[in-house]
Amino acid sequence: MSEVPTRIDDTRGEPARHRPLAELEAGLRTLPPAPKDSGRLAFIVRRPAKDAREVLPRARLSPEEGLPGDNWSHKPSPDPTAQLTVMQINVAELIANGQSLALFGDNLFVELDLSTANLPIGSRLRVGGAVVEVTPMPHDGCHKFNARFGNDALRFVNVRPTRHLNLRGIYWRVIEAGDVEVGSPIQVLSRPAPDA
Repeated sequence: MSEVPTRIDDTRGEPARHRPLAELEAGLRTLPPAPKDSGRLAFIVRRPAKDAREVLPRARLSPEEGLPGDNWSHKPSPDPTAQLTVMQINVAELIANGQSLALFGDNLFVELDLSTANLPIGSRLRVGGAVVEVTPMPHDGCHKFNARFGNDALRFVNVRPTRHLNLRGIYWRVIEAGDVEVGSPIQVLSRPAPDA
């Protein structure tokens, strides 16, 4: 696997590839169920600067930097609850409709159920050699997401009936540093006990 990241400097998106809401909803119904307890890291993206992306084969996650070289760590006061953005890969592929997954601006794309029911806030996971925790920061679509994937895609990830599925993704923070690479196993280590 090459150590040189693939750099993408055009994050505008292709309006001709925007899918209508009905097509996105139908596509969601056809996706196979995502694994709940163990999955796989499928794609790693670093954002070195605004509107620039680097697709990485591997990285070392750390509590101090998150994904080293990502613009999160360059902020004056980086918010640990927004350290790593994570998205379910088959949902991302449905929305992207052939565009690069790097357009999303998320760091990690995974084969794992990211729903609130499966990964409530405080859940801990091992990703390759690192340990991460689900944070309370909501991950919503924004104007950039709208521009890249269309207004229907923005509605798709935010509509109330499916909001609990976290189709836009979730945030993780790094608890224990470790190496990850495309194909690394993901294992849910713990979930907080339900409120009594």
